Amino acid sequence: MAAKYRLEALVKLRIREKKRAEMVLAKRLGELMAAREKLKKLEEEKQAIRTKEKESRHKMDEEMNHGGRVQKGCFHVNFLRKLKEDAEAKGEEIVEQKEVILECQEKVAKARKDYIETCKQLRMMEKHKELWKNKVAQEMLKKEEREMDDVGQTIHTLRKWRGEKSEFQVE
Repeated sequence: MAAKYRLEALVKLRIREKKRAEMVLAKRLGELMAAREKLKKLEEEKQAIRTKEKESRHKMDEEMNHGGRVQKGCFHVNFLRKLKEDAEAKGEEIVEQKEVILECQEKVAKARKDYIETCKQLRMMEKHKELWKNKVAQEMLKKEEREMDDVGQTIHTLRKWRGEKSEFQVE
Protein backbone atom coordinates (compact mmCIF):
# COMPACT_ATOMS: atom_id res chain seq x y z
CA MET A 1 0.00 0.00 0.00
CA ALA A 2 1.43 3.34 -1.00
CA ALA A 3 1.63 5.97 1.69
CA LYS A 4 -0.54 9.06 1.32
CA TYR A 5 1.15 12.46 1.13
CA ARG A 6 0.07 14.31 4.25
CA LEU A 7 0.48 17.79 2.73
CA GLU A 8 -1.67 17.13 -0.34
CA ALA A 9 -4.28 19.64 0.88
CA LEU A 10 -1.57 22.29 1.04
CA VAL A 11 -0.47 21.47 -2.52
CA LYS A 12 -4.06 21.87 -3.72
CA LEU A 13 -4.29 25.18 -1.85
CA ARG A 14 -1.09 26.40 -3.56
CA ILE A 15 -2.52 25.41 -6.95
CA ARG A 16 -5.69 27.41 -6.24
CA GLU A 17 -3.61 30.38 -5.09
CA LYS A 18 -1.59 30.23 -8.30
CA LYS A 19 -4.74 30.19 -10.44
CA ARG A 20 -6.17 33.09 -8.44
CA ALA A 21 -2.92 35.04 -8.86
CA GLU A 22 -3.01 34.33 -12.62
CA MET A 23 -6.54 35.72 -12.85
CA VAL A 24 -5.65 38.82 -10.83
CA LEU A 25 -2.60 39.44 -13.02
CA ALA A 26 -4.65 39.03 -16.19
CA LYS A 27 -7.29 41.42 -14.82
CA ARG A 28 -4.65 44.02 -13.91
CA LEU A 29 -3.02 43.74 -17.33
CA GLY A 30 -6.44 44.22 -18.93
CA GLU A 31 -7.05 47.32 -16.83
CA LEU A 32 -3.66 48.70 -17.84
CA MET A 33 -4.34 48.10 -21.53
CA ALA A 34 -7.77 49.73 -21.23
CA ALA A 35 -6.22 52.75 -19.48
CA ARG A 36 -3.62 53.08 -22.23
CA GLU A 37 -6.33 52.85 -24.90
CA LYS A 38 -8.31 55.57 -23.13
CA LEU A 39 -5.20 57.77 -22.98
CA LYS A 40 -4.64 57.25 -26.70
CA LYS A 41 -8.27 58.16 -27.40
CA LEU A 42 -8.02 61.31 -25.24
CA GLU A 43 -4.84 62.38 -27.04
CA GLU A 44 -6.52 61.84 -30.40
CA GLU A 45 -9.51 63.93 -29.23
CA LYS A 46 -7.18 66.70 -28.07
CA GLN A 47 -5.38 66.61 -31.41
CA ALA A 48 -8.75 66.83 -33.19
CA ILE A 49 -9.64 69.87 -31.10
CA ARG A 50 -6.29 71.49 -31.96
CA THR A 51 -6.86 70.77 -35.67
CA LYS A 52 -10.36 72.20 -35.49
CA GLU A 53 -9.00 75.28 -33.69
CA LYS A 54 -6.40 75.84 -36.44
CA GLU A 55 -9.02 75.42 -39.16
CA SER A 56 -11.39 77.84 -37.41
CA ARG A 57 -8.62 80.39 -36.90
CA HIS A 58 -7.71 80.14 -40.59
CA LYS A 59 -11.38 80.48 -41.58
CA MET A 60 -11.77 83.53 -39.29
CA ASP A 61 -8.65 85.15 -40.75
CA GLU A 62 -9.98 84.68 -44.29
CA GLU A 63 -13.39 86.13 -43.42
CA MET A 64 -11.89 89.11 -41.61
CA ASN A 65 -9.43 89.80 -44.44
CA HIS A 66 -12.26 89.85 -46.96
CA GLY A 67 -14.29 92.38 -45.01
CA GLY A 68 -16.23 90.27 -42.57
CA ARG A 69 -18.55 91.83 -40.01
CA VAL A 70 -17.53 92.40 -36.42
CA GLN A 71 -20.38 90.21 -35.21
CA LYS A 72 -18.92 87.27 -37.18
CA GLY A 73 -15.51 88.03 -35.64
CA CYS A 74 -16.99 87.87 -32.13
CA PHE A 75 -18.62 84.55 -33.01
CA HIS A 76 -15.26 83.17 -34.16
CA VAL A 77 -13.43 84.51 -31.10
CA ASN A 78 -15.96 82.92 -28.77
CA PHE A 79 -15.78 79.65 -30.70
CA LEU A 80 -11.97 79.69 -30.54
CA ARG A 81 -12.10 80.43 -26.81
CA LYS A 82 -14.42 77.45 -26.32
CA LEU A 83 -12.11 75.20 -28.34
CA LYS A 84 -9.15 76.37 -26.26
CA GLU A 85 -11.06 75.58 -23.05
CA ASP A 86 -11.95 72.16 -24.45
CA ALA A 87 -8.29 71.51 -25.29
CA GLU A 88 -7.24 72.51 -21.76
CA ALA A 89 -9.93 70.25 -20.29
CA LYS A 90 -8.69 67.37 -22.46
CA GLY A 91 -5.16 68.14 -21.30
CA GLU A 92 -6.30 67.82 -17.68
CA GLU A 93 -8.06 64.55 -18.50
CA ILE A 94 -4.86 63.31 -20.14
CA VAL A 95 -2.85 64.18 -17.02
CA GLU A 96 -5.40 62.35 -14.84
CA GLN A 97 -5.35 59.38 -17.20
CA LYS A 98 -1.55 59.22 -17.00
CA GLU A 99 -1.90 59.04 -13.21
CA VAL A 100 -4.41 56.22 -13.64
CA ILE A 101 -1.91 54.43 -15.89
CA LEU A 102 0.80 54.80 -13.25
CA GLU A 103 -1.55 53.33 -10.63
CA CYS A 104 -2.39 50.46 -13.00
CA GLN A 105 1.31 49.82 -13.60
CA GLU A 106 1.87 49.63 -9.84
CA LYS A 107 -1.03 47.20 -9.50
CA VAL A 108 0.37 45.08 -12.35
CA ALA A 109 3.80 45.04 -10.69
CA LYS A 110 2.25 43.93 -7.39
CA ALA A 111 0.12 41.27 -9.11
CA ARG A 112 3.16 40.01 -11.02
CA LYS A 113 5.17 39.85 -7.78
CA ASP A 114 2.34 37.94 -6.07
CA TYR A 115 2.10 35.54 -9.02
CA ILE A 116 5.84 34.86 -8.95
CA GLU A 117 5.69 34.27 -5.20
CA THR A 118 2.78 31.81 -5.48
CA CYS A 119 4.60 29.98 -8.29
CA LYS A 120 7.68 29.66 -6.08
CA GLN A 121 5.61 28.32 -3.20
CA LEU A 122 3.89 25.80 -5.47
CA ARG A 123 7.21 24.65 -6.93
CA MET A 124 8.58 24.30 -3.41
CA MET A 125 5.62 22.13 -2.37
CA GLU A 126 5.91 20.00 -5.52
CA LYS A 127 9.63 19.53 -4.90
CA HIS A 128 8.90 18.53 -1.30
CA LYS A 129 6.31 16.03 -2.51
CA GLU A 130 8.77 14.57 -5.01
CA LEU A 131 11.46 14.23 -2.34
CA TRP A 132 8.92 12.64 -0.01
CA LYS A 133 7.96 10.12 -2.73
CA ASN A 134 11.61 9.24 -3.25
CA LYS A 135 12.11 8.82 0.50
CA VAL A 136 9.05 6.56 0.79
CA ALA A 137 10.24 4.51 -2.19
CA GLN A 138 13.68 4.09 -0.59
CA GLU A 139 12.10 3.03 2.70
CA MET A 140 9.88 0.52 0.89
CA LEU A 141 12.90 -0.85 -0.96
CA LYS A 142 14.86 -1.23 2.29
CA LYS A 143 11.88 -2.90 3.94
CA GLU A 144 11.56 -5.35 1.04
CA GLU A 145 15.29 -6.08 1.19
CA ARG A 146 15.06 -6.79 4.94
CA GLU A 147 12.06 -9.06 4.37
CA MET A 148 13.88 -10.89 1.57
CA ASP A 149 16.92 -11.30 3.83
CA ASP A 150 14.67 -12.68 6.56
CA VAL A 151 13.04 -15.10 4.09
CA GLY A 152 16.46 -16.18 2.83
CA GLN A 153 17.75 -16.63 6.37
CA THR A 154 14.67 -18.68 7.28
CA ILE A 155 15.08 -20.92 4.21
CA HIS A 156 18.77 -21.37 4.99
CA THR A 157 18.01 -22.28 8.60
CA LEU A 158 15.31 -24.79 7.58
CA ARG A 159 17.63 -26.47 5.09
CA LYS A 160 20.38 -26.62 7.68
CA TRP A 161 18.06 -28.34 10.15
CA ARG A 162 16.98 -30.82 7.51
CA GLY A 163 20.56 -31.44 6.56
CA GLU A 164 20.19 -30.26 2.97
CA LYS A 165 23.19 -28.89 1.19
CA SER A 166 23.09 -25.51 -0.48
CA GLU A 167 23.12 -25.39 -4.25
CA PHE A 168 25.86 -22.82 -4.13
CA GLN A 169 28.35 -24.80 -2.05
CA VAL A 170 31.30 -26.33 -3.82
CA GLU A 171 31.94 -29.94 -2.92
